[in-house]
Amino acid sequence: MPKIKLHWQILIGLVVGVLYGLLLTPYTLYVSWMGKIFLRGLQMVVVPLIFSSMISGVSNLKSGKDLGRISLKTFSYYIITSLLAIVTGLFFVNLVQPGVGAELNFTQKVEGLEAARNSFGDTLINIVPKNIFTAFTNGDVLSVIFFAILFGFFILKLEEKPRTQLSDLFNNIFEVMMKMTMFVVKFAPLGILGLVAEIVAQNASNILPVFGRLGLYSLVVISGLIFHSFITLPLIVKYVGKASPFKHYKNMSTVILTAFSTASSNATLPLTMEAVEFNDGVSNKITSFVLPLGATVNMNGTALYECVAAMFIAQAYGIHLGFFEQIIVVATALLASIGAAGIPMAGLVMISVILTAVGLPLEGLGLILAVDRILDMLRTMVNVLGDTCGAVVVAKSEGETLLI
Repeated sequence: MPKIKLHWQILIGLVVGVLYGLLLTPYTLYVSWMGKIFLRGLQMVVVPLIFSSMISGVSNLKSGKDLGRISLKTFSYYIITSLLAIVTGLFFVNLVQPGVGAELNFTQKVEGLEAARNSFGDTLINIVPKNIFTAFTNGDVLSVIFFAILFGFFILKLEEKPRTQLSDLFNNIFEVMMKMTMFVVKFAPLGILGLVAEIVAQNASNILPVFGRLGLYSLVVISGLIFHSFITLPLIVKYVGKASPFKHYKNMSTVILTAFSTASSNATLPLTMEAVEFNDGVSNKITSFVLPLGATVNMNGTALYECVAAMFIAQAYGIHLGFFEQIIVVATALLASIGAAGIPMAGLVMISVILTAVGLPLEGLGLILAVDRILDMLRTMVNVLGDTCGAVVVAKSEGETLLI
């Protein structure tokens, strides 16, 4: 009997999880533990994987000039695709205007927003860690990446013998972390079953009424995400990356399903790196630099979502935003999608920044809270897809021969 491929196993786990959460809601406790253990396993490997992969990738470059060139290409891609995503969201929300006539009596209370929002201004400063071991312990991914890039860069400045020894050491550590990751990934179908069953059970009672009230808003967000995923990104892969978007998306099926189920780019990162390197044929020096960075600062789906959400709130409160105000929304959404990476309640923090920038009421966040979880799962898929397409584009621009 042929073995079922992992992405099919994950899809089966996803479907079974949905059915279990709907039909056996009181008994989700019996399977939710699998999801928690699986997520903890991914979180366990993600920081050492990022640290070793970034140092391995940077130290394997020929010189600091290579690092500068790849960094410029990577950030250019991130900024352009995020802007395209935001403009797509702005087009759809202005076309449909889902907030016009929206009910304001189903607002939910947003807890803990102010505490999270206060930390936003310090995010960019905190990229430079005071104590790298504290950054490891707290899972401050941006700080870990910053330190790893510096560490790898200065390995390049050493004499040949210590440079080779350190480079080989971190290459080997990275290989060990990938093997640990693959061990955790074997349990993905069961883990995703547990995660999805718990999420569905928590929202089963109010999902239909909620989508009835927020259906048009949700439809606008989903339409924008679909357009960006299946038109914008494939066109970039085909005409800029000179690769096959169909083959690439097929190779990313496991990654896409995992991103949807976990709603976390960082948790999905181990699978993303494995799929892009071994399925697409992108070199380790590219995947180990582009993907960890993308998982923390490149959020195409989230940027689109924040823009639509801000415009929806403005429409719901009857506040007209002119061309200039919408430009501010676009610019703020772009900066927030980069700067708020790794902050708890990042989505709400980012929207609050946009609302403040154009003078909209912060209590409007409660309007969209009810559907935030399902839309978070969808936008995470787009975030991760954007990262993988970026790795392909950068790799092709460096003259690599890929499998797609």
